[in-house]
Amino acid sequence: MASVQDIGLSAAINLLSAFAFLFAFAMLRLQPVNDRVYFPKWYLKGIRGSPTRSRGIMTRFVNLDWTTYVKFLNWMPAALKMPEPELIEHAGLDSAVYIRIYLLGLKMFVPITLLAFGVLVPVNWTGETLENIDDLTFSNVDKLSISNVPPGSPR
Repeated sequence: MASVQDIGLSAAINLLSAFAFLFAFAMLRLQPVNDRVYFPKWYLKGIRGSPTRSRGIMTRFVNLDWTTYVKFLNWMPAALKMPEPELIEHAGLDSAVYIRIYLLGLKMFVPITLLAFGVLVPVNWTGETLENIDDLTFSNVDKLSISNVPPGSPR
């Protein structure tokens, strides 16, 4: 049976791993040696040249400009505000579809979350069905489930 601490630990691990992967993506994206992986369209159009030929030995592989590391996540708000045709031209159709799915998920998830925390959680938490059953072991997490509301309840 999961406790609140177990769920909190799981959430912390998931959040830390998500931020670690986002940070790794953002850092790898800045390195010149990865340009062809992250910006292939720009090479095909001739907008970007190969960094391995035009620079010194160290700067071919590692970005030594510290200002780019300070603002390494600035691409995210710009990508979310960019009009869809411009985004398709700049990053490709797959990026535009991904951002559309992401924004649709946010538009659906946020209102449902507000409804759940504003209405369902208090109704389920204040129910006393689980406390009235003998020989039943339950945790605080179980109080949040619909099983804590009695059958036929006006709630």
